[in-house]
Order: sequence, then structure tokens, then C-alpha cells
Amino acid sequence: VTMRTFPDRIRHAVLFELIGLAIITPATAWLYDKPVLQMGVVGVGAATLATVWTFVFNLGFDHALQRVLGHTRKTIGLRLMHVVLFELGLLVMILPPVAWYLDMTLFETFMLDLSIVLFYMVYNFGFNIAYDRLFPIPGLVKPQRAG
Repeated sequence: VTMRTFPDRIRHAVLFELIGLAIITPATAWLYDKPVLQMGVVGVGAATLATVWTFVFNLGFDHALQRVLGHTRKTIGLRLMHVVLFELGLLVMILPPVAWYLDMTLFETFMLDLSIVLFYMVYNFGFNIAYDRLFPIPGLVKPQRAG
């Protein structure tokens, strides 16, 4: 069984959140005309939750792949499924507290979250491909290209 190590998973989660937070906090403050500090609090709270969720979700996803497919190699299709399931789970956990803190309706917060989710779906996809290339799992065979 070839999987990422515990320290590698920690590095992955922390890098993912720090880079994402550095991009999204000023962008959402500007787009939604909210104070950067307030969006920073939301960003840090969301990033903390997302960091834990990243670790738990990725571990569970890899175990599911190992059980169902017998390996943890991720094709483009599996990466797309990974991103969608990850972001849906995070959205369900984050929507109510953010609506409360920003004094917004659930719909307004959903629209804010939707824009953030769309950013993170693209970011997650690109980040994970780059991470896999920069920090390959020793001994893992690359997936075959279709066609």
C-alpha cells in the first residue's frame, strides 16, 4: 500500500490553506465590500476548518480508493470527483457560522460561498496536480493516459 505519510499530509494541508488564504482574503474583501479584517477572520476560521477537513477527507478518500480500486493513483476524473465532494462537504459545514458572523442571509452567504467554492475548486485541482508533481509518493506508478 503506497500512501502519503502523516508529515506529508500535514505539509499538504498547511500549504494548501496558506496559499489559498493569501489569495482569497483580499479578493473577497474587495468583491463584497467588507473590511479586510472581517474577511480575514472569516478566512482564518474557514481555513482552520478546511485544514482539518482537508486532512480527514483526503485520508478517507485515499482509504476508499485503496479499498475499491486497490491503489491510490488519482486520474483526472478521480481528481474532479475529489474536488466536488470535498467542496460540497466544506460548504455544508461553513455556511451557517459565516452567515451569522457577517450578518448576511443564508442566500447572500451562499452566493459569497459559491464564489469562494468556485475559486477553491479550480485552485484545489491545480494545487493538487502541482503538489503531486513537486512531492511525488515514492514508489507510486503514474496513472496511464487514456486513449
